[in-house]
Amino acid sequence: MGAVVIDDGRLLMIRRGKEPGRGLWSIPGGRVENGEYLSQALVREVKEETGLDVEVRELLGILEVPGDPHYVILDHVATVVGGEAEPADDVDAVEWVAFEDIEKRGCTPRLLETLKAWGAFD
Repeated sequence: MGAVVIDDGRLLMIRRGKEPGRGLWSIPGGRVENGEYLSQALVREVKEETGLDVEVRELLGILEVPGDPHYVILDHVATVVGGEAEPADDVDAVEWVAFEDIEKRGCTPRLLETLKAWGAFD
């Protein structure tokens, strides 16, 4: 699951510090731990990776990535409610990226196309 956090025409992005996707830019997120609700897991993952506290909003979309392992990704809209942005956990950079600059980054596969298809931004 991932958090699509947008503020003033910018998307909160992280650069992955570990595999899979080391060095690629994406949105903060991760796995649900046993006994967690999706929203709790997303709040925890964003805090662990970025230092930011978020409030989880509506489901933006679902992306299925078949393979081994097979991923089913549920991305939610989220808003920042506190904290200071700094990389932590398995992330080596955190930045607010203007929409027009996202495609200049080396992003995880299908990130930009998926977010555009879901109407996250133009």
